[in-house]
Amino acid sequence: MNRPPPTAAAARQAFLPVCRADMAARGWDQLDVLLVSGDAYVDHPAFGVPLLGRLLEARGYRVGILAQPDWRDPAAFTVMGRPRLCVALSAGAMDSLVNHYTAAGKKRRDDAYTPGGRAGARPNRALIAYTAAARAAFRQLPVLIGGIEASLRRLAHYDYWSDSVRRSLLIDSKADLLLYGMAENALLAVVEGLAAGATLTELRQLPGCAWVSSAPLAGVQLPSYEQVASDREAYGRAFALASRNAAALLVQPHGDRFVVVNPPAPPLTPAQLDALYALPFCRRPHPGYTEPIPAFEQIRWSITSHRGCQGGCAFCAIACHQGRRVLSRSSASILAEADQLRRDPAFRGTLSDVGGPTANMYGTTLRDARRCERCQRDSCLHPQLCDNLICDDGPAVALLRQLRRLEGVRHVFIASGVRFDLLERQSGYRQELFEHHIGGLLKVAPEALSDRVLQVMRKPPLRQFEAFVAAFRQHQRASGRRVGLVPYLMAGHPGCTLDDMIDTALVLKRLGLRVEQVQEFTPTPGTLATCIYHTGRDPLTGAVVFVERSARRRRLHKAVLLYHRPEEQAAIREALCLCGRQADGARLLGSAAPAGGCRDAAPAAAASDRAGRAGTPAGRGRRRTPRR
Repeated sequence: MNRPPPTAAAARQAFLPVCRADMAARGWDQLDVLLVSGDAYVDHPAFGVPLLGRLLEARGYRVGILAQPDWRDPAAFTVMGRPRLCVALSAGAMDSLVNHYTAAGKKRRDDAYTPGGRAGARPNRALIAYTAAARAAFRQLPVLIGGIEASLRRLAHYDYWSDSVRRSLLIDSKADLLLYGMAENALLAVVEGLAAGATLTELRQLPGCAWVSSAPLAGVQLPSYEQVASDREAYGRAFALASRNAAALLVQPHGDRFVVVNPPAPPLTPAQLDALYALPFCRRPHPGYTEPIPAFEQIRWSITSHRGCQGGCAFCAIACHQGRRVLSRSSASILAEADQLRRDPAFRGTLSDVGGPTANMYGTTLRDARRCERCQRDSCLHPQLCDNLICDDGPAVALLRQLRRLEGVRHVFIASGVRFDLLERQSGYRQELFEHHIGGLLKVAPEALSDRVLQVMRKPPLRQFEAFVAAFRQHQRASGRRVGLVPYLMAGHPGCTLDDMIDTALVLKRLGLRVEQVQEFTPTPGTLATCIYHTGRDPLTGAVVFVERSARRRRLHKAVLLYHRPEEQAAIREALCLCGRQADGARLLGSAAPAGGCRDAAPAAAASDRAGRAGTPAGRGRRRTPRR
C-alpha cells in the first residue's frame, strides 16, 4: 500500500532547522551549534556541512544550518538566535576563489552549489568574511572554521589570486580554532568539550585542530611567515618540512604569534564511516528552494564507497584534506544506500557512480599500518607501488556484482577516476569495468602524455596509459561494443613546456584520441604543484622545474591539444613556429600544416621553451589578476 505524500510542513521538518519557525516546530528555543555554509543546504552525505550536522544531531545536539547567508549583514547570522556552544563556518565544498575565478582570472558565471547555478552567493575568501560577520553577531562566542578552504590554508601559503604569500587563515580570519581534514572526530570532540564546560585553551590540545599561540611551543619548527613571504627557498623548505612531518605538531611563527597545527585527528573506523552514511539524510535540497542545484543533480544517484587517496598527485588537494589512507565502507553499508536509492520514486534504474577520489582504490589495505604512519613518502604509488599496499580487487568486484543484482537497478556506472598502475594488478576489476560499468563514454584522466611532465605530476608513465588504451580496445573488439574513450588532460602544469604539449598532441593523434575540454592548471593552496609553481623547484627533491608563466603561451598549451578543431589551427601553427617544429605540422594538422616561414614566431620565446626543456627556471613576470 502506497503511503500518502507528506505535507509540506512534515517534509520541511525532516531537514535540520534553517529558521526560527523550524526550531519552534521541534520545540527548540535555542541551538547548541550553528553551522554556516557557503553552499546551498542539500541534506545529503556528499555535502560536508549537512553530514556534520547530522552527526551532531545523532549525538543529541541541537543543530541548525545557515546556508549562503549575506555576509555583509551580521543580522543575517542571527535568524536562529545565538547558539549555546559555538558557530562553525565552512566556505563550502570548494575554495571560494577557485569557485569564483578561472585559472586565467576570469570571473565564473555560474556556481554549481547555488540554486539556479547563479554565481555570487558567497564572498571571496569566504571564511574571513563569515568569521567577521559571526564575530559581530555573537560576541564572545567560540568561532570554528573548517572545510577545504581552511584545511589548505592552515599555514602560510602561496595565493595565486594575489600572486603573494598570505598568512595562515587563522591569523587573517581571527577564528578561535581551525579544524582541518574531514573533521568529524575533531568537531565532535570540540563540541563535546564545550558542552562539558571546557575552555578554548583546553580544547586547543585536541588532535585535528590548529590554533594561535602567544608563546613558542616545542614541535617541528617551520620557517616563519616573514621568511617564506620573502624567500622562495624558505617557502620550499617549509613545505617539505610540513609534508614530511604531517603527523607531528607543527609550529610556524607569524610576527610575535605562533600558528600551531596539532597532529591529525584519528581517522574514522570503518564502522564509524558506515554509521555516518546510515544517518537520516533526506537526500534532497531543502524544500525552501524553488530552483535546481546543479551539484545535487550531478551526484543524486551516485554512491561514495570510500574516502582518501594514496596517489599523491602533485596538483591534487584530496590527500591533504581527506588523507592518504583509504577508508572504505562495508559492502553492507553501500548496498543499504543503493537499496534506499532504488526505492526512490524518481529513480530510473541507473546508479551514476560508485566510487571515491579514485574508484579502484576501494578495498585496498595495508600490510602494516604502523609502517605507514612512519612513512614520509608523498605517494604510495609513485615512483613505484609501495610493497606495504595490498591492491586486492576482490572486495570491489564482489560489490559491483551485488549492486548489479539489485532489483530495479539496470545500470551501475563508474564515473570516478581510475589509476592505470593499479589496474595492471587488478585484472578482475578491469574486466568488470570494461564489461559492465561504462556508459557511452569512458572518461579517463592521464592528465599528461609526456613522461617528463608525468614525473613532476606524480602520475603513472605514458606506457601504462598506452597499455590501458590497448587493453580497452582489445576488449571492445572482442565484445563487439562501441564505447568511446575520452582522456582528460591538463595544460600549464609545472614542468610542462609548449614542446611537451606538441608531443602530447602527437601522442593523441597516434592513439586516435581527441579531447573536448582541457583543464588549465590552477595553483591551489597546500598542494605540491603550487609550491613548485611559486618557487620553480620541487621542494622534496630540490630539482629545478620549468614553470610557464606567460598567459599567451598557456593559451597555446590548450590550443595544441585541440588539434582537431579548425578554429584552433592558427594558434597551433603559431605554437609549432615558436618551438621550431614546423616539420611536425604535417603529422599534426595534415593538409592544414604551416607552409613557409613563421612571421610571428618570436626567437626569444623559442629560446625560452628550449631553456625550459633543459630545466632552466622560468623568469617571474607580474601576472595580471582581477581586482578583489
